Amino acid sequence: MKRNMKALGAVTLSLALAACDMAPKYVRPELPVPAGTPQGDAYAANAGAGAAIVPADTAWRDFFTDARLARVIETALANNRDLRIALANVEQARAQYKVQRADLLPTVAGSGTATYSEQPLVQFGQSQRLNTDVYQAQLGISSWEIDLFGRVRNLTKAAQEQYFASVETRNAAQTALIAETANAWLTMAADQERLRIAIDTEKAFGKTLELNKARFDRGIASELEVRQAQTSYDGARSDIAVATTLVAQDQNALNLLAGTTVSAADLPNSLEQKDATLDNLPANISSDVLLRRPDIASAEHNLLGANANIGAARAAFFPTISLTAALGTVSLGLSGLFKSGSDTWSVAPGATLPIFDFGRNKGNLRYARATYDAMLATYEKSVQTGFREVADALARRGTMTQQVEAQTSQRDSARVAYTLSEARFRAGVDSFLTTLDSQRSLYSAEQSLVGTRLTRATNMVELYRAMGGGLK
Repeated sequence: MKRNMKALGAVTLSLALAACDMAPKYVRPELPVPAGTPQGDAYAANAGAGAAIVPADTAWRDFFTDARLARVIETALANNRDLRIALANVEQARAQYKVQRADLLPTVAGSGTATYSEQPLVQFGQSQRLNTDVYQAQLGISSWEIDLFGRVRNLTKAAQEQYFASVETRNAAQTALIAETANAWLTMAADQERLRIAIDTEKAFGKTLELNKARFDRGIASELEVRQAQTSYDGARSDIAVATTLVAQDQNALNLLAGTTVSAADLPNSLEQKDATLDNLPANISSDVLLRRPDIASAEHNLLGANANIGAARAAFFPTISLTAALGTVSLGLSGLFKSGSDTWSVAPGATLPIFDFGRNKGNLRYARATYDAMLATYEKSVQTGFREVADALARRGTMTQQVEAQTSQRDSARVAYTLSEARFRAGVDSFLTTLDSQRSLYSAEQSLVGTRLTRATNMVELYRAMGGGLK
């Protein structure tokens, strides 16, 4: 009996190893984008000091150089609920893959039964009662599909690719979270800077208002000049209220991303002149770098899974071969259950060939092919979207230095112009309107410079994210 079971196992294993694969051969699609990033005036090289880093190989802890920002990002990675959801989705996909993979091997189950019966027995004219006790124990497999045409293996591969896709989706969520947290922190820093400028400007406008009121009381200034000064002063007060609200909202957004209340010691109080990130990112890159982005990797895993599903749908047109086998022992007494000569075995192979399914298998195959086409388009769109994000970030980066330099010069000139106009006004050379315009120009230039510096800072974060950084 044991020899028969071993022979059966050997035949079954040979059949499984000789099974064919009905899935189409997968070939990675050509990237539907140019080989390199765009070139031109907007894409001028703007690398920082030192050799350009590779974002996908640079840990976020190395890229973000401000210790406070790094601590906030670390807090977000530990507590953010969206990232926890993404991690739970990975565990779900992993469990589904393990469930599907189990179909590749037979499920071995053990069972035991005991039957007690009593029936009348008439022998030699005498009536008696016959008691029968039957004990049985067996180990076997039931309806295990021998995967000759790769249906189960392709379903398993599809589940595996879904698991891999969920891992990459989780990685994309982490990359996005790091970028969003950094941008929220930098936005708060800029709004703190705007608030400080508004407070300083409100003080300057307040002194001007007091001066004009005193001049009006002495009959030197007109009421128009007082009203003009009052308008500028009230505008600065309004800006303080707006900036105060924005700072509070920025902190709320940062707390939500971090998943907890961010320590006051880690909050920014101004937009520092020193960059909070490295700036030596590459200016020209190959489009192949996009393949290291987790969202694009996820799209390709979905494409591979759809390709495997085509193989499973094709295999459904061929016979399904299953095997049921059992090895056991039976005895009329419990004490003799495992004695020599009580063993039993059975083997029941079966085959099912679809003949008339009224188009079910054809419909499933068409569905699998259409799904593949949809996943292919999704993959190509992910590549194109990633290419545009990188190109846009490079275009912004290429002109950022000139813009910051120009607005810094504009701010400095406005400050000097305000100082001169105020002196000329006090000397009676210029009218108050010239001084007021100078004050307003300086205020506007300072606010614009903060906005530009914020754009430069967030552009570095976006470029790092778009190039596939942020996983380590």
